[in-house]
Amino acid sequence: MSESRVRVAVLGAGAWAEHAHIPGWQRDPRAELVAICDIDGERARAFASRFGIPEASDDWQAIVGRPDIDVIDIVTPSHTHFELAWAALEAGKHVLCEKPVAYDFRDTRRAAELARSKGLKTKLGFTFRYSPGVQYAKWLIDDGFVGTPFIFNGYEQNSQWLDPMVPLRQVNHEADQSVIQTSSLEGYGAPIIDISRWWVGADYRRVVGTMRNFIPERMVRATGRMMRMNIDDGDIYIAEYTNGALASIQTSFVTIGNYPGVEARIYGQRGAIICRLVEEFGVAETIKLATPDNVEFREVEIPQHFYPAGGHPRESWRSLFYANLIKDFITEIQDGGDRNQGNFDDGAWVQEVINAVELSFHERRWVDMPLEP
Repeated sequence: MSESRVRVAVLGAGAWAEHAHIPGWQRDPRAELVAICDIDGERARAFASRFGIPEASDDWQAIVGRPDIDVIDIVTPSHTHFELAWAALEAGKHVLCEKPVAYDFRDTRRAAELARSKGLKTKLGFTFRYSPGVQYAKWLIDDGFVGTPFIFNGYEQNSQWLDPMVPLRQVNHEADQSVIQTSSLEGYGAPIIDISRWWVGADYRRVVGTMRNFIPERMVRATGRMMRMNIDDGDIYIAEYTNGALASIQTSFVTIGNYPGVEARIYGQRGAIICRLVEEFGVAETIKLATPDNVEFREVEIPQHFYPAGGHPRESWRSLFYANLIKDFITEIQDGGDRNQGNFDDGAWVQEVINAVELSFHERRWVDMPLEP
């Protein structure tokens, strides 16, 4: 084994680890997967056998404590993220964590500060930031194609849970159902909220939003039966940026369309970009451009260098986008500089937006940002 290879342990042997995280690490020759851990030891061993991972465990503390591991990759249920991420950082590991790190943005910010104090890199599972199309659009924006940004429109919507018989996962079925629980806004909104800030290049000044429960009775995976689930399965908010631009964000998992359903649009003084990250007709994403002298949006080809090694437009978005995320994280770790995009600081800001929209909905008012100095 070359000393330059990053040694990685994955916590969580679920579908997203199977289809995105593990293939992403194994695709990059600079990484070595050395351990897989899950509370279901049999499942961990099955993953280890299937993917050729040397160690399988059901003891995450033992894995995090190993001195020969460089990166802990957290792909577990959301409510476990903060504990695992904090422990990994305290143990001196770089951390990749699926979103959210914590439900309260202040906890995510504390984890970011801990990482910074130890000289560690962090990365959130903002999968769509790393799509070739979004990366190309960001390059165009930085190159001046859009000019001064005016408006950002963001969507994350698909019909994944339009059918109430499709079992819901990771919901608190014991919560007070007289009070709406945040679901789509957090689980589905985070990626497009992240892109909204990254493309426009400014924070929000204030937000106002609303949430709705369109399908009240649902099958719940944890119980195996139909239950009243007062969750936001659709939401919309408006934001004002500190640089004067405006944003509108809409997320839902009951709006008809294909998975994953992300679309980002930016309109500016010099040009406009529409990036549609929807797997349609065998193509993972499309990007369209328009200018004042050519106002009809035209689809353009994404340059090959924005793809990971071996990547192409007809690859599954899961492996395609996540391979770029892994590639970027390894580069940041090995370069050792200050560059660290899509990190826990970015995650804290996204979670603060989610918390602000929640507050706006419950108190029926505009909410200023930041929520605290």
